[in-house]
Amino acid sequence: MGEAQEPVVHEGVHNYSSEQDWVEPQEPLLRDRLEWFKDQKLGLMMHWGPYSQLGVVESWALSDGDADWARDCIDWGVEGEELKREYFDLNRTFNPIRFQPQRWAELAAEGGFKYLNFTTKHHDGFCMWDTHTTDYRITGPETPFHRHKYADICRELFDAFREQGLAISAYFSKADWHTPSYWAPGMERGSQMWRGPSYDPQRYPWLWEQFVQFTHRQIMELMTRYGRIDMLWLDAGWVNAAQGQDIRLGEVVEQARRVQPWLLTADRTVGGPYENLITPEQTLPERPLYVPWESCITMGTSFSFNYDDRYKSVRQLVHLLVEIVAKGGNLALNVGPQPDGRLPAPAIERMKGLGKWLSVNGEAIYGTRVWEPYAAGAVRFTRKGEVGYAIVLCQEDERLQEELVLPLATEPTAVDLIGSADDLEVRRCEDGYAVRLPEAVRVGEMPEALAFRIRR
Repeated sequence: MGEAQEPVVHEGVHNYSSEQDWVEPQEPLLRDRLEWFKDQKLGLMMHWGPYSQLGVVESWALSDGDADWARDCIDWGVEGEELKREYFDLNRTFNPIRFQPQRWAELAAEGGFKYLNFTTKHHDGFCMWDTHTTDYRITGPETPFHRHKYADICRELFDAFREQGLAISAYFSKADWHTPSYWAPGMERGSQMWRGPSYDPQRYPWLWEQFVQFTHRQIMELMTRYGRIDMLWLDAGWVNAAQGQDIRLGEVVEQARRVQPWLLTADRTVGGPYENLITPEQTLPERPLYVPWESCITMGTSFSFNYDDRYKSVRQLVHLLVEIVAKGGNLALNVGPQPDGRLPAPAIERMKGLGKWLSVNGEAIYGTRVWEPYAAGAVRFTRKGEVGYAIVLCQEDERLQEELVLPLATEPTAVDLIGSADDLEVRRCEDGYAVRLPEAVRVGEMPEALAFRIRR
């Protein structure tokens, strides 16, 4: 089992499924919800848990099979069993008393985000909701935060983000390295763990069934006790029937959809009927994809909070969003909250900057679809029906000239700059159509990108 098979994760980054693996849902409601999803364009992803106290990669250092890369950040002289003990004990000191869920939600709305994808549980098994299945949870008696008024973090966040009009995507790891029905002590692997179970589920079916029931109970808690959930975002793609780890996902998804019939599922890298959208990680497809997809990309270099992280600039984030949207996808932009419960100051600054650009130019982003050719030089194209948009990616060290060339194949009936009231002068030129820029745009601060409305 396991290690001889083709890996689906390299240094913590998941491969992504191809368009050929995508299966269109039969239910009209789910097809409608996928069109809704494609309209959203920008989601806020958050990896948060006790690991934020150390500022190290989430969960992965626990896996001996991934030690060659995942323990690069472990620099205080521990390894193996001592490292696992110290990591699993982080719940005893996790006390984010500066957590303000309403503030997070307000910042997300100001930043132009349309949905939240929050880690209810990563591979380490720590639950950020008030589960009844384990004491290894944010409301557990060993976790000091359990006495706080906001102790049930998932409930507080989901409610606060819904109040701001954002949808909810619940990240859930199908693997669980804390529960003894997955990483069972004293089994075939001894103390040398990997990302899969510590035993062969075919040899110990009764133990595997305990894990299946445990997983189903956790998912159904989230589906029945935490209000409307728009998407169940399932990580740990190695947990699937083809790998000998059948958690009977269809059974629990169908049970969840009896409660929440609109529920989308992202069974990452597995393909088939429960991977309703494809999820590239820390990368973009080279060309447009004509199925629902979402790239999860970090605002800094790490999914979890890192004390020494380096954040992408607002300009880089705008360009990243435009590139993804032009290829037909959504950006799930990840921010790792601090262990004290605050968002990092650089992340807040970037969120506000992104929102400022979107408040003017969002028409060219939200609700759009691919307009071929999706790119030409520094220009990216989107469309809504018969209205097209040409978004010019501007570099900080450039200067805008009086005219800017849009590489359009056919003559537009009119062109205007989003955020400006007047149609622009347009003339045919060798490389397309040149538009004359308003003087106020040319002499002002260099924008991250200029979005033109093209009436055809």
